[in-house]
This record gives sequence, structure tokens and C-alpha cells, in this order.
Amino acid sequence: MKEITSVRGIGEKTAEKFHRLSVYTTEDLLSHYPRTYQYYAEPKPLAEWKSGQTAVIRGVVTRSPSVVGRGGRTILTVSVSDGSGTAVCRFFSMPYLKNRLPLGARYVFRGKLNMRGNTVYLEHPEMFSMAEYEERQGSYLPVYPLTAGLSQNSVSKAVRAALEEEIPADYLSADFRRRLSLEEYGEAIRHIHFPESADDIAKARKRLVFDEFFLFALATRLQRRQNLADPNGFPVRVRENTAPELVLKNLPYQLTGAQMRAWQDIVKDLEGPCRMNRLVQGDVGSGKTILAFLAMLAVTEAGFQAAMMAPTEVLARQHYEGIVELLAEQGISRRVELLTGSLTAKEKREAQTRIRQGLVDIVIGTQALIQEKVHFQGLGLVVTDEQHRFGVRQREIFAKKALSRQDKDSDAELLAEDNLPHVLVMSATPIPRTLALILYADLNVSVIDELPASRLPIKNCVVKPDFQENACRFIEKEMKAGHQAYYICPMVEAGEEDGELENVTERTEALKKRFEPNFHVEMLHGKMKPKEKNEIMERFLAHDIDLLVSTTVVEVGVNVPNATVMVVENADHFGLAQLHQLRGRVGRGKSQSYCIFLDHSDEQPFAKRLEILNRSNDGFEIAAEDLKLRGPGELFGERQSGEFVFKLGDIYADQKELHAASEAAGALLEQDPDLAFEEHAALRRKLVVFSQKAFEEAVL
Repeated sequence: MKEITSVRGIGEKTAEKFHRLSVYTTEDLLSHYPRTYQYYAEPKPLAEWKSGQTAVIRGVVTRSPSVVGRGGRTILTVSVSDGSGTAVCRFFSMPYLKNRLPLGARYVFRGKLNMRGNTVYLEHPEMFSMAEYEERQGSYLPVYPLTAGLSQNSVSKAVRAALEEEIPADYLSADFRRRLSLEEYGEAIRHIHFPESADDIAKARKRLVFDEFFLFALATRLQRRQNLADPNGFPVRVRENTAPELVLKNLPYQLTGAQMRAWQDIVKDLEGPCRMNRLVQGDVGSGKTILAFLAMLAVTEAGFQAAMMAPTEVLARQHYEGIVELLAEQGISRRVELLTGSLTAKEKREAQTRIRQGLVDIVIGTQALIQEKVHFQGLGLVVTDEQHRFGVRQREIFAKKALSRQDKDSDAELLAEDNLPHVLVMSATPIPRTLALILYADLNVSVIDELPASRLPIKNCVVKPDFQENACRFIEKEMKAGHQAYYICPMVEAGEEDGELENVTERTEALKKRFEPNFHVEMLHGKMKPKEKNEIMERFLAHDIDLLVSTTVVEVGVNVPNATVMVVENADHFGLAQLHQLRGRVGRGKSQSYCIFLDHSDEQPFAKRLEILNRSNDGFEIAAEDLKLRGPGELFGERQSGEFVFKLGDIYADQKELHAASEAAGALLEQDPDLAFEEHAALRRKLVVFSQKAFEEAVL
């Protein structure tokens, strides 16, 4: 693979900017796919365009522009007419356009059309002279994910230069492609970046989505075979009167039947001759964490260490406090360590020393657990959140950290450096079983399909934006009762992607004016530094913040039992699985909880999909129903794949391609179990690169 600096026009400084997008090589650049396209349609009369469409009109300015706001935070509005009707064009943070829009000025305007009452709006439209637009008409321009210092034009030029230097070779045979009606790889790469038609995009996407699913299916099937053939398992006996059994007897509640079945699966794995590689899949709030705690107690009872990795520092600390509290309540002695990135250098060194010397039984942490300086003394179990799925390379890292340790009962050396720890993966993503069997082919799966009886179902409602004031009054009522609330917006600030979508920055200002000083309002979003995000979540957990205005960054959040209300703006903008994950942030305490979905769409399909959330709190039912309603999905629709390593593929919208890729992978491995045939040499190399990239994305 060539370095990105080998591409014409990319020097060291530009390369550093591409690195922020995880683009280091020419292969990375060519797989930095557009997230959508700008299609320059033929202008039509305003009256022929529908709400929600990207309209293109030939317009004349009929009313001088006005600007509200200050500095860069402004909205410029101007009225334009094309003879069939009048539209209000709104431009965000572009006050300098005022001089270009005098009365009578003629342009082609292109932007998203929205109706509010009888008023037609064009949101943040592009402006072209008639001649400029004629040059673009009928073309598709790629729209790439960007970072500071890189423009759409600079990325597009780099991709074009890379393709001019070398068209990537195909790793699938012509016969294989013909049987599955797949486009040649080089053509697919060229068409995904520079299509000439919608058909080009569809064929390219089909091929590249297939590639992602096919390589994933091969990797997981090969991993499962290796797991089953691995002789280095070590049994952990879960006997009566041991810590996990005592905890089960003394819990103030009974595990559900589904929890008990999953626990029995875990026990069977731990006591068997092979290492455990199990996924416990359960809806939000179904009680997966207690099973992880029980498994860690079982392994430490046998004389080994256990590690649990969480996606955020706040959640890691919460898990740490939870198991410490459980051990104290049950009178069980275990040495528990918290290891996160925010510890001081001295604190990290001291924690690492205790872990290495075997002075710690259970370690709870974030990605800091797999840093080079961390070594374990007999690591017997790794529990991970779904966002940190462990493949071959990750387990190799842990194997090197797992120094041998003596069995307490027999003094036999049970765990040597070539032994790998048991692995337990926890997932809250409600994936239908037919898809789960493909996506988790390397793991045994246990499903927790019922919620504890003590959990009150969340009360939901789907309403239009004019209900927003009532929603605020309801939030105020709950906060007066001592509870907390979330307010979710899709954008961080005005002008991002779609000026019509609600944004965290402006919504926070509005809610501060409404609720402060009686209640404390703060915002949270993904552009903040990790330390700042952690601090805000810690304060929300401590009830120093009453109302948290956030993007979907809270989707992987913490357990805040006192939060009873969630309002989701532009709910029609999200996938159902993501909305279900979001509302899982409430309903975790003893008080009744509520979720209010604000539907800004005029389209009936969105309302129908959101109604599923209104009537059901069952994530598995929601996922299944969403599949039925979504069908094949848009080429670049709202993604719901979550933690999986796919750039283009969506496990819900592209289920047909997922099944086809899985079947193709199975058939190929039946024919050539080790991919040893010469015709599969290129495929072997491609699979190595794919696995390496998946590993890097899982741990970085």
C-alpha cells in the first residue's frame, strides 16, 4: 500500500489533515466514500417541487434581504419568485451575501424546500448564474466527510489523482462476480466517487457493500473455526457456595428467566474445555451487567484476574462503583482497580504495577486497558462492550499480557502466555436473530428477551413541533419534582448539513433563558474534548445539571436513574434502532419515565415508522418492524449499523446483500477452507488488510 503522500498534490501538511480522517494510504483514500451526492437537476417551476425535496428554480429577488443576529451567527432571508410562486431563501452565517442579492437579481437557486403553513422556504440554497448552472446540470458531485482544513474540492481532487495513477485490481474472479452480478472492483471505486448516473451509484454501492459484508463474513467464520479448534481453554468451575452463587441467593431481586438462561450458558462455557467466546444480547435495561459481574466473580474465585472494558470513562467509573458496592453488600473480598485515561501519570503507573504484580483481581477501564504498558498476572476473562468487539488481534494483545498464575487449590500453573482469556461481549443492539447469526458468526449467542418486572415501561408519544412548548412545560414539571431530563438534537450548531434541523448550541441558549436560574442547563456534543464530555456527564450523574441538551453522543451513556424525561427533536431524522437506544437513557429508576418524539416531517412513512416506537418498548420487535417498513432503504439513508465496521453497508437496509455475502463466504470456505488456492491469493491479502483496519477502528 502506498502512503497518501504519494498522491500528486498531497504534501506532509495536507497528509496530516487526511490522517484526522483515518486516511493514511491510497487505499484508505479510495475507500473514503462520499456520504451522499449533490445532484444538479433541471430547474423546474417552484409549484412542481414538494416539501423535503432539493428544489432547483430560476428565481428573481423580489424583496431586499434582511439579516438578523450578530457576527457569524446570522440568518439572512430574501424573497425570490419564479413566476409560479414565491419562496423565502434563508442563509445561515452568510451576511456578506446581502450585497449580491439586490432587487431584480437573477440566479438559479438550489436548496431543500420546506413548507411552514403557506410559506415556502429554501434552506441555505446554493446560488448560480444561469451559465454556471448549465455546466453542472445533470451531474452528481460527491459529498465527503471532512475535517478542518480539507474542502470537498481538495478531497475530490486527491481521489481523482489517485485513480489516475492506479486503478485498484479486483480480488474476486470474473466468474465469481458474474454469478453474483457484481461490478468489477476498479469500476465500482470509480463510479462511487465520480458517477455519471444514478445507475452507476447503485451498481457501485452494491459491489462495495457486498465486499464489506463478504470480508466480514469470511473473517468471523474463520475466527469461529479457530475458536473451536483452540486447545488452550481452561475450565473454571462454578461450584456451590462460591461468590457468584452466594450473590445470586442474596440479590434483593430475582433474575428473569432469560437472565438465568444466559447465566447457565456462561457457566457451561466457563466449565467446558474450550475458551468462552459468547455474546449476551439484550435490550436496554434487560440486566446484562449483573451477568458480567457474576462471570468476573467466578473467574477470580478460580484464581485469575478479570477485566471489563467500557466505551466511556464515566461508564467505566459507574461499573467500578457498581461492583465495589455489590461486593461490600455481599461481604465478598475482591481487589478492584479502575484504569482510565484521565488518571495522572503517577496514578497510572501505580495501578499498572498492582495489576502486573497480581495485587488486583478485577480491573474496570476504558481503552487504557489494552495500552502497551498494561500487563496482567493471569488474565482469565475479558468482558467488553459491543463497541469494543474483540477479534484475533485484540485477543493476541491480551494473551501477551496474561502471565501465568498458580491455581489456588492445586498449585498447578493453569494460564501460560499462549493461553487466551475467556471473552464475554455485551450488546444492547436489538438485532433480529436471523441477522445476529451472521453478524456474530464467531461467537455463541445468548439472548435476554425480557425485562425485569421492576422496570416500568417508558411512556412514549410522537407529536409535531407545535407541541414543543408543552414538552418544555412537562420537563419543568418533572424537574420541579426533583428529576432530570435529556433534550436531544441532531446537529451541534446552525448551518451544519441542513439548516432546518434543530441544533444543540441554539437550543441550549433558548432553554437556559427559559429555565435558569431555577434549573441548571448544559450542553454536550461530540465536538467537545473527551475530558470536557466526561466532566459534564459526571456532573449530570451527580445532579449538578438538571437538563442536558445533547446530540446522540449520550446514546452510549451512563445509568442515571433520576433522569425521567427525554425529548428528541427531528425524530424523523434518526433510524428507529438509534431512537430506541437513545430512549434507553431514561426509565432506569423507580419513577415513571417518558419519551417525547418531535416529528418535523410531512411525510407519512416517517410518521408510520415513529408510531412503532409509540406503541412498543421492545427493541427486538422494533428492529423487526423497522425492517418490514424500510425495505431496501435509500442509497445513503440514515445508518443504523452502530458498532460494526461497515462504511457503506447497513445491516438493516442491506439485509438482502448481507445474506448473499454470508452464503457466498460459506460456499467459498467449503471449497477452500484455508483460502490456500492460488486463485484466492489476492483475497487472502485483502482479508488481512480488512481485519487490520477493523482491529484499528475497534481499539483507537
